[in-house]
Amino acid sequence: MRSAVLSACVALAGLWLSACEGAPATSVTLHGQRFSVEVADTDAARKQGLMYRSGLEPGHGMLFIYPEPETFRFWMMHTRMPLDILFFDARRRLLDVFLEAPACQAEPCARYVSSVPAQYALELPAGSARRLGVTRGDLLVMEPR
Repeated sequence: MRSAVLSACVALAGLWLSACEGAPATSVTLHGQRFSVEVADTDAARKQGLMYRSGLEPGHGMLFIYPEPETFRFWMMHTRMPLDILFFDARRRLLDVFLEAPACQAEPCARYVSSVPAQYALELPAGSARRLGVTRGDLLVMEPR
């Protein structure tokens, strides 16, 4: 019995790790705070986002990179933790901040829409943006990959 449980745990860990592959990590700095971020720069990675994750460590996040500026519509369906959602323009200037967007497991889930076309979005643990005191126009500094 113990061996079967161990085998199941190893199999689940392998599935989780393979689901995380393809999301390269880098770091960004916002308002003087450095964050280690997973980069979502493909359609599949952007669609998956942080769904089904149970938590996000302080100082970590996910950076969504789009090829062209557009009006974003983010939602929290299947996201198990509250997040701060920040939208940035092509020059990486902060446009919009949605504080502490709640987790959502079933519709209806709120939509978080950029007020103008944006090219980047950053999801951080809820409370991060408030703690940093970010304001419109703040620059997102991205480390080279």
